[in-house]
Amino acid sequence: MIAVMGRAGPVPGRVADRSPMSEGSSGLDVRAAFVEHGSSLLGFAVNALRDRALAEDCVQETFVRAWRARDSFDADRGSVRTWLFAIERRVVLDVYRARTRMPSVVPLEHAPDPVATVADPLERLGMAEGLARLSDDHRAAVVAVHLEGLSYREVSERTGVPVATLRTRVFHALRALRTHLDDQETTDD
Repeated sequence: MIAVMGRAGPVPGRVADRSPMSEGSSGLDVRAAFVEHGSSLLGFAVNALRDRALAEDCVQETFVRAWRARDSFDADRGSVRTWLFAIERRVVLDVYRARTRMPSVVPLEHAPDPVATVADPLERLGMAEGLARLSDDHRAAVVAVHLEGLSYREVSERTGVPVATLRTRVFHALRALRTHLDDQETTDD
């Protein structure tokens, strides 16, 4: 028999009517597992997330997943507690990852000032001059990939040039542009 757990531990005089493994059942008795392990799982989630409400949601999701997979539980592979904590760990990781993906809201007074960058006309002229010095094939590859945002495969389908050749052209074209722009900077100084 299992003592029913309260927030502070076992509730005196109350005994659960089921064990986590029901007799004659191949699956898991989720209700009894919750009674026996729910508070431990909640403690684990609160410790990991530092947010009780979110931790309670994680425990609920853990038992929902356990209920859905109750027939796949195998006592020969591990205890109910171990199985539930494995599920809980994955749920907590999912919640943690979801929280890190969410952008944080910043009060307006703490928001960074928008930076308006005005392109230097000489830089634009230098880039145009550098592009003009490239061969037509190299220029077309750079413009398609870096200015139009097409993938190498899309450019290949459009032009009939193999992807590897396009990659080589873009590599050499960018190297030539970089050299041209670096030469311009040294002559301007």
